[in-house]
Amino acid sequence: MARYTGASCRQCRREGMKLFLKGDRCYTDKCAIVKRNYAPGQHGQGRKKVSNYGLQLREKQKVKRIYGVLETQFRNMYERAEKMSGKTGENLLSLLERRLDNVVYRMGLANSRKEARQLLTHAHFTLNGKKVDIPSITVKVGDVIGVKETSKSSAKFKGIVEANTKVAPRWIDANVENMTATVTALPNREDIDLEIAEHLIIELYSK
Repeated sequence: MARYTGASCRQCRREGMKLFLKGDRCYTDKCAIVKRNYAPGQHGQGRKKVSNYGLQLREKQKVKRIYGVLETQFRNMYERAEKMSGKTGENLLSLLERRLDNVVYRMGLANSRKEARQLLTHAHFTLNGKKVDIPSITVKVGDVIGVKETSKSSAKFKGIVEANTKVAPRWIDANVENMTATVTALPNREDIDLEIAEHLIIELYSK
């Protein structure tokens, strides 16, 4: 499967904002946006006029990078959102939030979505009591996510729990000490605390 193997901080610099791709580092002075708040490359500091299409494309790329999804995955999710009732943009963001790797991150049991995907692919989590290793699963109301019993005693998870300062969104009932969480509702637009102009993505795909 294709995946980005370059420096995560370059992605933040390209989008001109913190995407929180490296966990705790993003909150320190070592963050690339703090040190070099301009696009990467030799022409990164040049000022360029951006077309409407350019704005739409950048917004799509930004959201893909935040959630760590590839183009085909993102397109498929957009098509699912389009078939659902309600606003397509809000449906798209809701589907992205309900990805299992994002839920693990929102629970506070991973420092970043990238780390959450790695922990999931290594089968450290369960979904409704069954071992799961697919980060892209879409959770639904009533689903229970937890750390596998044999993994709870690991130094990795103990360290994450001790250092955790995240507050889970209201649609997730998280118990970080027990390393479990229940999805109590579907996320709506007010629950997503990210600077995203989803209408630009819809305009891009509607052409």
